[in-house]
Amino acid sequence: MQTPMTGDADLSGPYQLGENDRANFARDGFVHLKGVLDGGVVDLYEPEITSKVIELNTEHLPLEERSTYGKAFLQVMNLWRHSDIVRDFVFCRRLARIAAELLEVRAVRLYHDQALYKEGGGGITPWHVDQYYWPLSSPLTCTAWVPLQDTPLEMGPLIFAAGTHRNPPELGLAIGDQSQEYYTAWVAREDVRVVEEPFDLGDVSFHCGWILHRAGVNRTSTPRRVMTIIYMDADMTVQAPTNDDQYEDLELCLPDLKPGELAASPLNPVLYDSELG
Repeated sequence: MQTPMTGDADLSGPYQLGENDRANFARDGFVHLKGVLDGGVVDLYEPEITSKVIELNTEHLPLEERSTYGKAFLQVMNLWRHSDIVRDFVFCRRLARIAAELLEVRAVRLYHDQALYKEGGGGITPWHVDQYYWPLSSPLTCTAWVPLQDTPLEMGPLIFAAGTHRNPPELGLAIGDQSQEYYTAWVAREDVRVVEEPFDLGDVSFHCGWILHRAGVNRTSTPRRVMTIIYMDADMTVQAPTNDDQYEDLELCLPDLKPGELAASPLNPVLYDSELG
């Protein structure tokens, strides 16, 4: 399949982080960056990403018959393995370099990609913490959240509980009704600063693996199309799973690897290394 002719600089050229972006990421656990990608470039890749979501999606129940989690979004993982075009987007050097700079590591690997499409009328994404699911030995992880269209508040962009990666609540809850109820009460009780912002096409947010976050309802008739790319320190090692979800992730994302080994299966290529220029 032929890759869109965007030019090398469109996905590979560096993005200059602002003076306070690293500090804000360290303090808050996330940062919303403006104009990381050219909107026209995102528009070139969106049709292929969307076609793969439609092709690979396994959720076919009507919204009203799904659980709270099922109403949150259509979720498809590792699209890069099914399309050369999506692979080029996921392997975007510009995004990977930002992730390495925010995490303050030499290099980053791919943990996995994931499309999150919140259908028109789709429900909330409950409060949750990503790294609850990941059998990884350190907190040096982050997710690039890349909307594939302008995303006003009505479409349900991400909502962050700022700073909760540094002073987390009880984290032993999978995403669902229980996590929404528990963390809603905890955020209110602790008077945590909650941040929700619209995204323009080309904006990208990066959030660390341990920050508490959620998303609102999509109150429009248009799907909220988002591609995510999860990065980890290139020197990350596998941790013994501590819950059933981590056992599942170990098999899906780190096949044939054992605790203590470098998290470097064939599914986890290095996407940026500062020593390679």
